[in-house]
Amino acid sequence: MRASGSERPGLELVESSPVETTLDHADIPDAWQVWPEMVKGATRTLDVAQFYVSNAPGSRLEPVIQAIEVAADRGVKVRVLAEEKFYAQYPETLERLAKRPGIEVRRLDTAKVFGGGVLHAKYFVVDGREAYLGSQNFDWRALEHIQELGLRIRVPEVVRSMADIFEQDWALAVGAAAPRTAAVSGPFPASYAGSTVHVTPAHSPEGHLPDPATWDLPKLVKLIDGAKRSVRVQLLTYKAKSRDGGPFPELEDALKRAAARGVEVRLLVADWGKRKGTIEGLQALHAPPGLTVKLVTIPRWSGGFIPFARVVHAKYMVVDGEQAWVGTSNWERDYFTQSRNVGVIVEGEAFANQLERFFQDTWTSPYATEVDPKATYTAPNISGTP
Repeated sequence: MRASGSERPGLELVESSPVETTLDHADIPDAWQVWPEMVKGATRTLDVAQFYVSNAPGSRLEPVIQAIEVAADRGVKVRVLAEEKFYAQYPETLERLAKRPGIEVRRLDTAKVFGGGVLHAKYFVVDGREAYLGSQNFDWRALEHIQELGLRIRVPEVVRSMADIFEQDWALAVGAAAPRTAAVSGPFPASYAGSTVHVTPAHSPEGHLPDPATWDLPKLVKLIDGAKRSVRVQLLTYKAKSRDGGPFPELEDALKRAAARGVEVRLLVADWGKRKGTIEGLQALHAPPGLTVKLVTIPRWSGGFIPFARVVHAKYMVVDGEQAWVGTSNWERDYFTQSRNVGVIVEGEAFANQLERFFQDTWTSPYATEVDPKATYTAPNISGTP
């Protein structure tokens, strides 16, 4: 699916796969190679928005960080925006970048500015002409020990929708007024694998979007309600509740409505969902006919335990092999109503079919097992602490 120069498609799937697994795809480029290439192509501006930044010596993220530093050295204006809540846990790389001339770093206290939530989006914009969004955090683990999925985007209006969000959040991080922007709701035509597809921005949270029409939750419900044959969803976590325990029926009810009218609904989630308070909802969701839930467990790395890794983290949906969503949100209420996330909806078989193959490869892999509605599950130790 690769092209070069001006022939590069308007959309390009980009993945990360855990080393020592069978989940890598030869026809999908890897983020650890795509990211430095994009950064090296910057000539004027580079705007990076991330949940947090966590590097490690010799990791696949180090060349990305170095490319950002070199971009600043050659005169590119670099802005990095990260979530305030995680700064204390991962300060080193942000501090390193902030010390570099030509790089400005800000932290967004999302809970204070939005009244809750976090900056959970993971994206960057190069020269206002291309962008990347996906499930990968700027975390060395996301490039070698986690299954992830994202998009390299060269659709001008979609890139602008992400640039508008960055400008708004960049201003809000220092208490400034958000700049005015024009509507960018879409859909917009794009090239993918020699075919024309249509791309619609789909962002969150409600009430804090430069263009309110880009709110993602009603778009996802509409996609599911329009399904005739199949719905495929993969996420890190799924829960029909908010963090405070309140109900979040919108997506779950849509999935159940689809199954009730004969649509084959399949949901893949990480085994982190075995924890109490989450697994019960997955077990209940697995019960109706036509609705199947699988948990995915990635084996431990041969080099030893890695905290917060060896997991599937991709976030996407495919409907009828014709329409798709790729984003940064897990499916819990707060991701849509309080936290900053970005994504796109893509209409077109060429794109949806490749995404469905990506889903199928994980669904049929030895790492995926059906949820047992009657089992008692033990949550994996993801941090490594007793």
